[in-house]
Amino acid sequence: MAPRRHRFRYRGFWLLLDLEQLDALPRLLSHNRFNLFSFNDSDYGDNSALALREQIAGKLRGGNIAWKGGTIRLLCMPRSLGHAFNPLSVYFCDHADGSPAAVVYEVHNTFGERHSYVLAVKDGEGQQFQACDKAFYVSPFMDMDLRYEFAVNRPGERLALAIKLRQQGQLLLVAALAGERCNLTSAMLLRLFLTMPAQSLTTVAAIHWQALRLWLKGLRIRRRVPQKIMV
Repeated sequence: MAPRRHRFRYRGFWLLLDLEQLDALPRLLSHNRFNLFSFNDSDYGDNSALALREQIAGKLRGGNIAWKGGTIRLLCMPRSLGHAFNPLSVYFCDHADGSPAAVVYEVHNTFGERHSYVLAVKDGEGQQFQACDKAFYVSPFMDMDLRYEFAVNRPGERLALAIKLRQQGQLLLVAALAGERCNLTSAMLLRLFLTMPAQSLTTVAAIHWQALRLWLKGLRIRRRVPQKIMV
């Protein structure tokens, strides 16, 4: 939106995984093993030996969120032929009674770093509106004194997620994801691989292509201030 107008749109696919049911994946999707698609714990969280569900539970406790031990579902891109890159992974955390407790937004940059924003749910079952200050370096064209605004609905037959980035009230960027649920089967995974092969590699390529376009439009790289990275 500012300081230059710039727009792009891509198709993609994401997994929505219950972190307690990773032993029930279809044949073409493996947990911590190479496959056509795979889900590796080390691609998320703090990269420790602790189970990913327990890592997220710890983040909820650290965020003073009174989580009551319910389901944690992760929205993410899978590894494709061993390669992984997730610009944004989203954990939907519910209480044991099924009511929403929190959303954890785990941001990954192209420098191999990651950071989690842990935000409580305050509006019940409907669309959630959440906000926080930027605390993690992502785009080299963006300053750090920015604020995120999130709007997300709980995953059902459809999913919608929108993120706005503001600087002193001025809208700089809008990113949105809209998707429809389909069954997680080997047949569907094969179809997705044939229509959108090597999605994680093409995502990285697209990021650098859009960065080049922004640079050609006159945007310049901001100096990176050293910061303590919290995972």
